[in-house]
Amino acid sequence: MSTHIEALRTPDERFQALPGYDYRPHYIEDLAGYEGLRLHFVDEHPERAQGLQTFLCLHGEPSWAYLYRKMIPHFLARGGRVVAPDFFGFGRSDKPVAEDVYTFHFHRTMLCRFIERLDLRNVTLVVQDWGGLLGLTLPMDMPERFSRLLVMNTTLAVGASPGPGFDGWKAYVKANPDFDVGALMKRGTPVLSAAEAAAYGAPFPDTRYQAGVRRFPELVMVSPDMEGADLSKLAARWWAHEWQGQSFMAVGMKDPVLGGPVMAELRKTIRGCPAPLEIADGGHFVQEWGGDIAKAALAAFAQG
Repeated sequence: MSTHIEALRTPDERFQALPGYDYRPHYIEDLAGYEGLRLHFVDEHPERAQGLQTFLCLHGEPSWAYLYRKMIPHFLARGGRVVAPDFFGFGRSDKPVAEDVYTFHFHRTMLCRFIERLDLRNVTLVVQDWGGLLGLTLPMDMPERFSRLLVMNTTLAVGASPGPGFDGWKAYVKANPDFDVGALMKRGTPVLSAAEAAAYGAPFPDTRYQAGVRRFPELVMVSPDMEGADLSKLAARWWAHEWQGQSFMAVGMKDPVLGGPVMAELRKTIRGCPAPLEIADGGHFVQEWGGDIAKAALAAFAQG
């Protein structure tokens, strides 16, 4: 463990039964500025780094890289490399105990250092939820690394609440700080099997491991003076005026938090973003319908 940050590590045996997900874990324990904290990531076919595309898949709250299990095979079949890290506090990554460790820049800086460490290039940025709140702020600082965007059910938080759906979610987490992650995923995504729901709950043996889960809703920039709001405004301007790459948007239309209206506003921000693929039955965790999304996005990218 880090000598600077007290953290918990989920026992490996919690991850032995993960339906549809058999990707070998990779770890970094000496990421600059995070020495001693173990970061987990999926890295499938790194030998393809000079190939067609590197798909950088960023999860949100309270999920982890398991969320992308239905999309990864399609990206690999197209000859791409797939990289999917778990944020600290989530998945197989270490989980700092103190909630005040979790800040916007704690996570964003980790992503910057991670991308530099793996020297990721020709990146297709694949984001949803906090993967987008954080990930959409990255390309403006390293535009030479990014060539495509696949964006799902997320937003750029520039100082106002995304809406009443988010306000309700934030209030729920505050009132239920030790909620059952697997049960929540099952309620919000009824297509999940019990075993899949349990896989989402696997990182959290008990409430001590859930500091990140509790903290993320509090970090969403709902007022202009919050950390990350100004940076997100800069990112919004960059996407509107500087982005030169291809974009593809998919929207889970049953998402009460970051659904159709929020995504319509985000689309206006992204230069050249085509009309979205609407997943009528898809909820917030729209990657659970990810096979169709991945195929449609790859076809659109191939057309130029």
